[in-house]
Amino acid sequence: MTKHTGARASASHWPGIRAVAGLFALNGALYGMWASRIPAFKDAMALNHATLGALLLLLAAGAILAFPIAGRLTDKHGAAPMSRLLGLGNALCLMAIALSPNLACLAIALFLFGATHGAMDVAMNAWAAESDRASGKTIMPAFHAVWSFGAGVGAMSGVAAIAFSLSPLPHFLIAGTAVAALTLWIANIPWQSETRPHHEGPLFPLPKGPLLLVGLLCFCSTLGEGAMADWSAIYLRDVTLASESFAAAGFAVFSCTMVVVRLSGAFLTKLFGPVIATRLSGVAALIGVTLIVGFATPHMTMVGLAFLGLGYGLVVPLAFSRAANDPDLPQAAAIARVATLSYGGILLGPPIIGFVAALSSLRVSFALLGLLAIATIWMAGVLRAPR
Repeated sequence: MTKHTGARASASHWPGIRAVAGLFALNGALYGMWASRIPAFKDAMALNHATLGALLLLLAAGAILAFPIAGRLTDKHGAAPMSRLLGLGNALCLMAIALSPNLACLAIALFLFGATHGAMDVAMNAWAAESDRASGKTIMPAFHAVWSFGAGVGAMSGVAAIAFSLSPLPHFLIAGTAVAALTLWIANIPWQSETRPHHEGPLFPLPKGPLLLVGLLCFCSTLGEGAMADWSAIYLRDVTLASESFAAAGFAVFSCTMVVVRLSGAFLTKLFGPVIATRLSGVAALIGVTLIVGFATPHMTMVGLAFLGLGYGLVVPLAFSRAANDPDLPQAAAIARVATLSYGGILLGPPIIGFVAALSSLRVSFALLGLLAIATIWMAGVLRAPR
């Protein structure tokens, strides 16, 4: 069998593309399964907004602590083996969430789920960058589209589980095992990942210079993305008074529009360039927030979630492509530094929304996302290619 390398284009790059896509789908699906059942955990353990926010903060802390460690391990051992190992670990941690008998065990399981999810994110994005270079194509937005597709499938599995009155444990066990087995089998290909020598420096470095601005731009977008993942179902159920199954479908609608815009990412980027494409993304996100907060009805909120999916879809893949091609850092290290802020936003968004909602209301907390959409429009210029 042909051994693929990230260093140069091979005769057939499709096995590598399929492998990376499978891992993105797995990562998204596991998160979508968790997000779709948050109301069930909230009810089962009688959690208020502040307590749920604190639990989600632990999930965020696990991911943020894992980002730089994953960057070093990926540069040392290679993106492909690390991605596969962390994919298995992330699936096992999802099962641990469902098996948690009390609040303390749930907190530990969520921390570990966040850590493996975040570490896998760094490793699979590094493999995606290798696949980009091996194929000579701009595939990164499509990989992130597959993540959103996986998240939507995971969320819809929650809708199906609710329809069949399944608790989170059988839901996660059946759906999680099936997705993990399929995608890890697809990802099990020969691939000689790029490795780099260890670079001395702080274990938890923040990005500096242009990469800091890229990370902050991502933070504005991904904080909203994380908020939609963990709070859209609760907002639909508690604020708009939608049914539980309708509420669980909200994240799926959001994810599906992200799939559409990310599959169109290469075309949109070529047509508008990364800067204009990002500014248009900010406008779409601002429209979405306005519909959700201004009307707060079930169907108008669904439309707003669709606009938010359009708004958040392109920013992260464009920023990760910019980071992976940074002239001053190895790709995994650069991705890890931007990920500290970007995917930190995904994971910090839910607890921030929870704490603000506890002080005021969910509607007020969602309104804050409009300010971040405006910041995205303003900061789009940082995605210009380095000279």
